Amino acid sequence: MKKILLMCISILLLTGCGKVDKDDLVSSFKEKVESSKAYEINSKMEIYNAEDTFSYDIKVYYMDDDYFKVEMVNTLSEHEQVILRNDDEVYVVTPSLNKSYKFVSEWPYNSSQSYILNTLVKDIDDSKEVGFEENDDGFILTVDVNYPNNSNLSYEKIYFDKKKNLKKVDVYDKDDIVAISVSFNKIDYKANLKEEDFDINKMIEENCCNTDDENNEINDSNNEESSSENQETGSVLEDIIYPLYVPANTFLKNKEIVNTEVGERAILTFNGDKNFVLIEEASQVNDEFEIIPVYGDPLMLSNTIGALSTNSLSWNVDNVSYYLASNDLSTAEILSIADSLNTTNIVEEK
Repeated sequence: MKKILLMCISILLLTGCGKVDKDDLVSSFKEKVESSKAYEINSKMEIYNAEDTFSYDIKVYYMDDDYFKVEMVNTLSEHEQVILRNDDEVYVVTPSLNKSYKFVSEWPYNSSQSYILNTLVKDIDDSKEVGFEENDDGFILTVDVNYPNNSNLSYEKIYFDKKKNLKKVDVYDKDDIVAISVSFNKIDYKANLKEEDFDINKMIEENCCNTDDENNEINDSNNEESSSENQETGSVLEDIIYPLYVPANTFLKNKEIVNTEVGERAILTFNGDKNFVLIEEASQVNDEFEIIPVYGDPLMLSNTIGALSTNSLSWNVDNVSYYLASNDLSTAEILSIADSLNTTNIVEEK
């Protein structure tokens, strides 16, 4: 009789332990993230914009005291950027240009970041209601998102396997269409990281500055051959790219091409209900690393990371530097215009 009773108790315990509910899943995920002193993630992110898809390979490094480093590589253009946070300073580094924007910012906590574990936990905590479902592959949490610069993004689904391991995050718009998708290939909650891994000066020295003697010799030779031509003409802006989206009752008023010390610059002036200026010029590779202070925040566009301030946005993509400024546009409108420049571009050869 005792053996039968013990067997029954064992079966009940085993079946009880195998049951996963919402609270258990949330608690397990939060415990993994909050108890981690340092973690490392390999993931792939896809952003869907109209009929275009932009794909990124992403590596995230985190260490206690809110140190973050995010390495993003656009898989199509191989354009690389790094977001680095240390000691309350945030940098967006573009190694190919020897340039970085510098912010005093609350990033990444001031917006949902579907590829960072800490902000996923924050989304869960801040959500008015957490949805839970189970399917053949595992478990799904549905939570609210916070994208202050893109109110069209409404909620996200966080996918876990049967062992409660994070596998994927899908961010949905108000029409219940997936706008952003992140697939997690590897998560190491016990990464061996040091404070120096988040040092901007070390990163500049290792990745941004030209230290290869052979490359320098080649560059010097090329410079000798073309220096007189560059001094006269500078960098040429091959095409003018027009936005596919502009606010209603707003039109291109003026187009001007000016020559600067470093090359050509296109200035497009739009007037109407929402006045704004769009400046385009060929991206310049700095001889020495340059850090540009910005009073604002990093902003993720479809295929690059820009620097957003109160009434302007700066970004680089496809060897073109853009600057968009307006006292009339909302941040959402600035984002829409910028993203429309990076879809199926309408260009005009000069």
